[in-house]
Formats: sequence, structure tokens, C-alpha cells
Amino acid sequence: MIQAKKKIVGVLEDLMFTVKIADIAKRTGLAVEFVKTETDALEAARQNPLLMIIDLNMHAVDPLQLMRTLKADPATNGISLIGFVSHVDGELKQKAHDTGCDMVMARSAFSQNLPLILKRHSNAA
Repeated sequence: MIQAKKKIVGVLEDLMFTVKIADIAKRTGLAVEFVKTETDALEAARQNPLLMIIDLNMHAVDPLQLMRTLKADPATNGISLIGFVSHVDGELKQKAHDTGCDMVMARSAFSQNLPLILKRHSNAA
């Protein structure tokens, strides 16, 4: 069984990002679980992952509500949350910060910096 602290959770639907995250996570020694519903995201969070990556433009989940729920629960409020968003959606970026997202990045910056982000988190585990 993989230790929870060596696992990340991706809350996203975008196949390009799913493949990229899975590939880089594997190379950095992290297991990754992808979920597409708020219920599955909350269940995955209860397993105490190292990090949750959330697509803030996702339609199947209300990302801001998900983050509020995670930050309000003592069992999940210590999980690092990283959100990525369309570069033109500055208002959503600010709302995510205000909601407690630890890092919010434009999709392009997230994609470019993903290897460093996962490496940093894998070394912190």
C-alpha cells in the first residue's frame, strides 16, 4: 500500500493535464489519484494526500466550495491546495486565494512549472 503522504490528488477533467500530471508524478515517485466529483475529492482528501491539484475552471465540481469544505474540516485543512485557472480569469484566481488555495497559477505557468512543483512536494514528504 502506498503511503498517503506520497500521494497527490488531481481534481480535474482535462485529459492533457491528467496525462502530464500522471507522467511527472510517476517520475517524482508520487502516486496520483484523479477524481471528477466533489464526493470523490472529499473522500480522497480524507486519505491525507500530500497535495491536491484543482482545475478551477472545472464544471463538474464547484472548486471554491470544495476548497471551503477542505479548509473548514480539521482533518483536511492541512492539505496543500494548488489551483490552476485560465489566465484571463483574474477574478476566479483572487477568489481561490481568498478561499484558502495555497497557490493559484495560470494554466500555462502551472504546466511549465509542474515538474518543479511536484519535485518540491515529493521532497517534503
